[in-house]
Amino acid sequence: MYRYDTHDQTLVDERVAQFRDQMQRYLAGRLSEEEFLPLRVQNGLYVQRYAPMLRIAIPYGVLASYQLRKLGDLARDFDRGYGHFTTRTNLQLNWPKLETVPDMLAELATVQMHAIQTSGNDIRNTTTDQFAGIAADEEVDPRPWCELIRQWSTFHPEFAYLPRKFKIAVTGAEQDRAAIQVHDVGLRLWRDDNGEVRVKVLAGGGLGRTPMIGEVVRADLPWQHLLTYLEALVRVYNQYGRRDNKFKARIKILVKALGVEEFSRRVEEEWAHLKDGPQTLTHESVERVAAYFVDPDRRPVSEDAIAAVEALRGENRAFGRFMTNNVSAHKVPGYKAVTLSLKRREHSPGDVTWEQMHQVADLADKYSFGEIRVTHEQNLVLSDVPMDQLEALWHDLEALGMANPTVGTLSDLICCPGGDYCALANAKSIPVAQAIQERFEDLDFLYDLGPLDLNISGCMNACGHHHVGHIGILGVDKKGEEWYQISLGGAQGNDASLGKILGPSCSRENVPDVISKVLRVYVDNRNDGETFLETYRRIGLKPFKEHVYA
Repeated sequence: MYRYDTHDQTLVDERVAQFRDQMQRYLAGRLSEEEFLPLRVQNGLYVQRYAPMLRIAIPYGVLASYQLRKLGDLARDFDRGYGHFTTRTNLQLNWPKLETVPDMLAELATVQMHAIQTSGNDIRNTTTDQFAGIAADEEVDPRPWCELIRQWSTFHPEFAYLPRKFKIAVTGAEQDRAAIQVHDVGLRLWRDDNGEVRVKVLAGGGLGRTPMIGEVVRADLPWQHLLTYLEALVRVYNQYGRRDNKFKARIKILVKALGVEEFSRRVEEEWAHLKDGPQTLTHESVERVAAYFVDPDRRPVSEDAIAAVEALRGENRAFGRFMTNNVSAHKVPGYKAVTLSLKRREHSPGDVTWEQMHQVADLADKYSFGEIRVTHEQNLVLSDVPMDQLEALWHDLEALGMANPTVGTLSDLICCPGGDYCALANAKSIPVAQAIQERFEDLDFLYDLGPLDLNISGCMNACGHHHVGHIGILGVDKKGEEWYQISLGGAQGNDASLGKILGPSCSRENVPDVISKVLRVYVDNRNDGETFLETYRRIGLKPFKEHVYA
């Protein structure tokens, strides 16, 4: 993973000192709320429903074990003993005291971490595939390119006050696990016949109040021009994006209003001033960053050991379920990536205690070269586990409550913090998630349903990405009461689609019943081997609606 050089460390240290001074002036009454707001949000500090919230950046979802331990320390020493991993792979601490935030940022700086641009109208944390660098279907490792984007976008002098927040996602694999089609900008890295890296650029995707699928702005961009082209694209947005209405300020509204052809024309026109300029990438500049993303020194795993694991998979049903759902293919024979579930009824989805952070850091050192990945689905990944250590890891995860063999199933749901924390939420999300997990806890039933994404958002801001859930749940306000709107047919990935609203909203206590009726239609109508999404796309919304509202 990337390591700070002296310039990086100096920049972050100076930022901490600046914010400490700003905080002191605010607490002393020398800065007004209005003056302090843009200063705090660009350091990741929100004011939530009941307390401040600090959002900590985890660039492209990669953590070293010592960094995860530090996050655990912060949760223990400055918060209520736990943190929340988000769909953008950041960590949120929901209960810090305002005056302690500069100390927290100083602690983060000691392990090359920060909270810069995790909020505000700027370029946010760039995200990518949780299996970047190890995926069997990967053409290009996106991590060095994400790091180049991070360095380009951090404290960019033109883009500190964009019309609205701006999010970039990157994938280099055949299967898009980064949801690039529903981001402000999505980048697909690929190689041409000569092995040269090329980039497909999408723009105008996003969820929230007006969900849209991104459109191709440029299908074939040489890698050397990645940063200059992004510069041109964000300049066009910065110049023409609306600032009179925050609900119409995202780039998706601009792309829709202009049309993708006109938007692309304006980007090309702006790019003409930047192309081949100082920010053009060279082999040396890319290799400098790529040198930080080298493969670990993996030892060989014998064929006998691999065979023994496969035999145990057949003999031990619990281990077999874990292998099927939580263990993923790896580009190196004899190795696997293992997903650690953060989905348990007694905790909010994505929540993890400080003790568990320390324990997972220990497991990363023991089994996976000290590296952890954070996933879009609010889980954690150990990226390089030798197959002959899978059984031992499984036992350790069982002891931590993280071996839940439900990754990719209905129970592995995405959920925003909702009305329990967020001042913007119309309704609570966490109790709905827990009620669904309680209703559908039978593993045989979950496995029979097959892969199924269920996403929950507490408001139209869609932090739970409900629009792209196979089943989406949105909290809505009806005359001061919490109700929930159900949508079906959403998807992220290569065949991304936006869900359609099933019908009138329902009360919180009725949500599990509605989900049960939806699943009944699927089970009764599916063909052999057909997934929920495939069945929905074949039979449409009508049969589900008729059964739910009969």
